[in-house]
Amino acid sequence: MTTLSVVIPAYNEEGGIADIAHRVLAIRPELQSSGIGDLEVLVVDDGSADATARIAGSLAGVRLVRHLHNRGYGAALKTGFSKARGELVGFMDADGTYPPESFPRLCQAALNGADLVIGSRMAGEASKMPVTRRIGNWFFAGLLTALTHQRISDSASGMRVFKREILESLYPLPDGLNLTPVMSVRAAHEGIRMIEVPIPYDERLGRSKLSVIRDGSTFLQSILWTALSYNPARVIGAVGALGFLTALLVGIGLLAARLAGITSLGTWGVAAVYFGMVSGVVGISLFALGATFNYLVGLFHKRPVRRGLFGRPVFDPPLELSFGWIGALMVLLGLVIGAVSLLLGAQGWELVRLWLYLLGSAMLVLVGTQLILSWIVIRVLEELSRRPDMASDDLQAAGAPATAPTNLGATEGAV
Repeated sequence: MTTLSVVIPAYNEEGGIADIAHRVLAIRPELQSSGIGDLEVLVVDDGSADATARIAGSLAGVRLVRHLHNRGYGAALKTGFSKARGELVGFMDADGTYPPESFPRLCQAALNGADLVIGSRMAGEASKMPVTRRIGNWFFAGLLTALTHQRISDSASGMRVFKREILESLYPLPDGLNLTPVMSVRAAHEGIRMIEVPIPYDERLGRSKLSVIRDGSTFLQSILWTALSYNPARVIGAVGALGFLTALLVGIGLLAARLAGITSLGTWGVAAVYFGMVSGVVGISLFALGATFNYLVGLFHKRPVRRGLFGRPVFDPPLELSFGWIGALMVLLGLVIGAVSLLLGAQGWELVRLWLYLLGSAMLVLVGTQLILSWIVIRVLEELSRRPDMASDDLQAAGAPATAPTNLGATEGAV
């Protein structure tokens, strides 16, 4: 018999806690029709200064858990998760914005195979969400989709149902309001089966505790930092690739102008050269750093968690394993171009005819050197990632028991 534990974090919600608790308790028959045998309701009072705890504690069928001091929305939820006894754990806010009547549909999706079911306020059901928050949710959902390659319409929804067994994969989770977007990012990267069920959204009872600017900034940082802890190449590498592409376009434009006979640059031309050089060196450094970080992340997690810049391997073998010869070729080409330019200068060519080639030579040498250094680091990390499997094979050959393999799956790659 499957039990659903519904956790309701509450901080100064004396005006609505009784109503929302009664609404949750009233869905028991619908839950039983959906295959849920029992319902547990936990209210976690997060150090309220009003009568929230007293009211919740007087409600039949409600289990009250208290924080002596306010610790935050996420901390209250995590306390509830630790106290819940159900195989399925759900949560929702105490302010009346989320409909507990949607829990049976969320539970049905979980029973049908989903590990995490999100009640989406952005998937078509009637919603009274303020415009500013709606725009913010669109932005964060789009960012999460871009970072994880998994379509999410409501990354910060506060109404969810999940299987208790996935908690270990979702932790650590923050103590603040940013728990929900971090949970979404972790679930997507951990390969957790996650689906969304459309739900309506109502106006809040009482004053909202959400600050659009402060909490929006926290959400953004949380999403980016969590994504970086799983797939740095997707974030850092994307910025680097954009910088390198910008430098390439500037270089092509300068070369075209030089071939057309233009040997002097105005203010904007000088600015383009400066911007192109900075973009090129910084771009390739970030791109290589992202690929290297993916190997470090894989080494830390002891399993293949890398998804790379494009969400799946594009090159076989991975491009970063070729950084060595690509970098050496760029350094060699840069040195040749530089040597020929200096030789022509020694023979009387004017600097105005040679500066672009010398600049290109310096760029090639700098970028090539960066790639070689990154290749060396990646090769070392690749070797470290294989050591557990190699040791396991040696132990088996010697007749000793082998440990579980932890190879990172190096051929998966970052690019």
